[in-house]
Amino acid sequence: MEETAVPPSAEGFANLMHEPAHAVGRAKWVLLVSLTLVFFVLLALYSGVLSVLLPNQIQMLDPGGKERNLAIVFAITSVFSTLATPIAGALSDRTRTRWGRRTPWIVIGALIGAASLFAVSQVQSFWMITALWVVSAVALNAMQAAITTIVADRFPERERGTVSGFVGAGMTAGLTAGTVVGGITASHLVTAYALFAGAIAVVCLLFVVLNPEPRVPVAAPEPFRADSFLKSFWVSPRRHPDFAWAFLGRFTIYMGYQGIVTYLLYILQDHIHLSIDEANRTIAALSSVTFVALVISGFASGFVSDRIGRRKPLVFLSSVIMGMALLVPLLLPTVEGMYGYAVLIGLGYGAFMSVDMALMTQVLPKRAAGDDSTGKDLGLLTTAINIPQIISPVLALMLLKATGNDYGVLFIAAMVFVFAGSFFVWPIRSVK
Repeated sequence: MEETAVPPSAEGFANLMHEPAHAVGRAKWVLLVSLTLVFFVLLALYSGVLSVLLPNQIQMLDPGGKERNLAIVFAITSVFSTLATPIAGALSDRTRTRWGRRTPWIVIGALIGAASLFAVSQVQSFWMITALWVVSAVALNAMQAAITTIVADRFPERERGTVSGFVGAGMTAGLTAGTVVGGITASHLVTAYALFAGAIAVVCLLFVVLNPEPRVPVAAPEPFRADSFLKSFWVSPRRHPDFAWAFLGRFTIYMGYQGIVTYLLYILQDHIHLSIDEANRTIAALSSVTFVALVISGFASGFVSDRIGRRKPLVFLSSVIMGMALLVPLLLPTVEGMYGYAVLIGLGYGAFMSVDMALMTQVLPKRAAGDDSTGKDLGLLTTAINIPQIISPVLALMLLKATGNDYGVLFIAAMVFVFAGSFFVWPIRSVK
């Protein structure tokens, strides 16, 4: 059951705005499992498409320019995704419908994203692939902004470590599963794209059916003004330093992580010297190994985080483990070295993801009574993931061109970013 929303008095309205009806009992567990499933499928889609399907499709079009073209696709897509996430979050804060604020964004975003994704498999032009993937990514990021906000909307702060552990485990498991599925189905691109597109549409529709938003009285938003709307996206680092440190820490860790994941197929070909068929099979095998480590560390880290009431030490430890993972293929550029990377990156990234979401929901700026900007603020923090998708492929391409395609330099750069990110969480004061 869910808590019944009682019409508030004028005096109690401000509190209700910032403490919406939390899910309890059976409804809480249905919501938790549903969230985990949606994020599992969403991250499976991202990893399968970005790490396997798009690189394969782009390489078939122009083998000689594969690195350049992949960087172009990721950079263009990430610009639009970065803009879409906070804007969609802010608009979902302002949305008022009989189905709630977040539900329309989840449904419409998932359906448009799925349709555009499947359409990618039907075209042979590089620029058509790019355009359709941009539409899909924007729609899916709009959906993600809305569904991420539900963690803050529907769970009290004391439970968010456990929630983040479940969701983080789902996300990290999805990253692995998506790469496995992508590697297995890479030779049948239409089937592969259809599988991911259908899965995200189905799980999102099931989510809104199983977890209807509670009918909590919410004040009508202020009349829309473009200047005020745009100004609201600036969060002063001086007034909200914890928000800024959390953004910076997340940004640098993802810069390191994304730089390797983006070029994993090409690393296996050009750094480990496998054929493309061997590389696709190896991606699937590595991801299976990573999957076990991700699930174990993800659940364990979220549980421990809630039990000890601390987030920062676990973020620090996870980033150190990720840095160690990046060192292995640098010193041991073999398939065995990549398996060592797979185990350690699973342990480190799984632990990071399990507490990262909980930490992000606890550093949101304190707003005035009646100002519910949770969606926008979480959307801004999500850009700390999207911006590295713009910068890291471009930076990686520059490093490869400058070093004659020496992929070892990518591992060094990634380690620098990941280790730097491990220290940026310590100045945060509102979270232990």
